[in-house]
Amino acid sequence: MTRSSAEALLEPHIPIQRGSRRPHLVEETGAATTTRRVPGLAGGQRILVVDSDADGAQSLVCRLRRHGHEARSVERGSVALHAYEDVDLVLLDLELPDLDGLEVCRAIRSVSSVPVIVVTARGSELDCVLGLQAGADDYVVKPYGFRELMARIEAVMRRAQVQPPAAKEISHGPLRIDVNSREVSLDGRRINLTRKEFDLLHLLASHPDTVISRKRLLQQVWGDSWSRRTVDTHVSSLRSKLGGSGWVVTVRGVGFKLGNG
Repeated sequence: MTRSSAEALLEPHIPIQRGSRRPHLVEETGAATTTRRVPGLAGGQRILVVDSDADGAQSLVCRLRRHGHEARSVERGSVALHAYEDVDLVLLDLELPDLDGLEVCRAIRSVSSVPVIVVTARGSELDCVLGLQAGADDYVVKPYGFRELMARIEAVMRRAQVQPPAAKEISHGPLRIDVNSREVSLDGRRINLTRKEFDLLHLLASHPDTVISRKRLLQQVWGDSWSRRTVDTHVSSLRSKLGGSGWVVTVRGVGFKLGNG
């Protein structure tokens, strides 16, 4: 069984030859462009534009900068999966040269709460549903009006402002999970986990009183591209490394939840 291509990533950014494609934006006419500030948001946001259309992406970056944001662009999904950690918002196209944008969105959402707005030419209802199910906070179809995009950015960032920051360390009895270093210890002893084992434990520990369904685990940890057996195998391995089945409790017919060892 092969890994999801979003896991294999992490390749250096290879610029793509700029070409001529239709513009992303519907130009607003008859009104001067002005900078709007959102109450409660201090200054501009750090925005990452992920789009293989280099000319269109650069045009959007320039307009975002004129509105006070710190914006930059990348053309490949693999590069975005390195760059999103340093930004406040991701504007993500689904048509990328190396990875499908839905896969990129799922990969980001499995480990981060950074807001993601899908900005794409895929305009069907099904595409929108799939984008939101992949973890996007909003969905904008090209071509779009720039003022509409700005309003959606403001709305998404307002919602993000009121959410509590993600915990840097999760403690559950003798179990310690350092989110930044991705290290786990039990009774002071370091537990060496694979990437997916850590993601699985982190998801369960982030919702200690909640039963997480198999479907949700597959979607958030594996991008919904693996089988039911994958969850069972990783749960078994995780239990073995933690020293018993009590840390990952099976709720028959529903899913799993974090136990007490």
